[in-house]
Amino acid sequence: MTPKPASADPRALDFLALGALVTRLDPGTLPFSVADRYQLHVSGGEYNVAANLARCFGLRTAIASAMVDHPIGAKVEREVRAAGVEGLYRRFAHDGVCGPNIATVWSDRGQGPRAPVVFYNRAGEAAALLAPGSFNWDEIFGRGLRWFHSGGIFSALSATTPDLVIEAMRAARSAGAIVSFDLNYRAKLWKAANESKAPEVLSRIVENVDVLVGNEEDLQLGLGLLGPAVGGGAAGEVTSAARLDPAAFLGTIEEVTRRFPRLSAIATTLREVHSTNRHSWSAVLWMEGKAHVAPTMELDVLDRIGGGDGFAAGLIYGLLAGRPPAEALRLGWAHGALVTSYPGDTSYATLTEVEALAKGGSARVQR
Repeated sequence: MTPKPASADPRALDFLALGALVTRLDPGTLPFSVADRYQLHVSGGEYNVAANLARCFGLRTAIASAMVDHPIGAKVEREVRAAGVEGLYRRFAHDGVCGPNIATVWSDRGQGPRAPVVFYNRAGEAAALLAPGSFNWDEIFGRGLRWFHSGGIFSALSATTPDLVIEAMRAARSAGAIVSFDLNYRAKLWKAANESKAPEVLSRIVENVDVLVGNEEDLQLGLGLLGPAVGGGAAGEVTSAARLDPAAFLGTIEEVTRRFPRLSAIATTLREVHSTNRHSWSAVLWMEGKAHVAPTMELDVLDRIGGGDGFAAGLIYGLLAGRPPAEALRLGWAHGALVTSYPGDTSYATLTEVEALAKGGSARVQR
């Protein structure tokens, strides 16, 4: 798996994500039932990776998504531009009452023994209306593209979004781009969409993928793989006795690669949650037959949402930059850790900070 070199054409893209843009309403550490003030973050599992790659790593990125022409849509567009991400939109007019809408994700931060809570209002979501033919991929990819990315959150939104993901992946492959997918299995979304269809839908998508991101639970519940019982934690959490031991994850690789021989790399974060604000953090990458494991770091977490997307961004940057697999893994591990130290879902880190932490840097004061 060798990425194309960066293009001198300023219109060419290093990275394109396909997914939904959402607004996250964050009351901080207060429960929703008593909060009266919320911070609004522009987010989306696929978009977050594009924003991280642009803001922290300096890549030319874009998001293909739905946009609603109303004041919330205008807010989202401004935030996307401010992150350095180009918006490629299928536009929808709001009817003034029912939508289509920019979806809202309600997500607090929890505190100590109190876990974060996430719930959704995705009724009438514009992104769910996207379907094959919504974008002119030949025109978009004709500018030049090195990496295409999408994820399981977008794929769970409707009956048409998975087919759009597959359409885009095939066009990206024809354009010579590497294709990645984050399984991001979310039980609440798939339950609303028809939970039993998740393995069938996600398996059809993964047949077109080069780089897969997903933990053991994602692989089992999202792809219908056999394995020990999983569950009881958020995505990326290890709740079995193995905890930070990568053996359970690596033990599924043989079955994954047998079913999906196109895959060149599979990666995940490993996280043991001691409390909402104290995590042990590691990561593992299987690439072209060899396993690489990151060190274990003790995290003091401000806001855990987006850490996995931060990991994916750092890993993708490392692979696009031609770094060795173990080094690319450590960049993802370090960047994901840093994202948990900021409010919101995306990165405010610098490449210098990421590289220093990846090499073993500490939080000692910088003078």
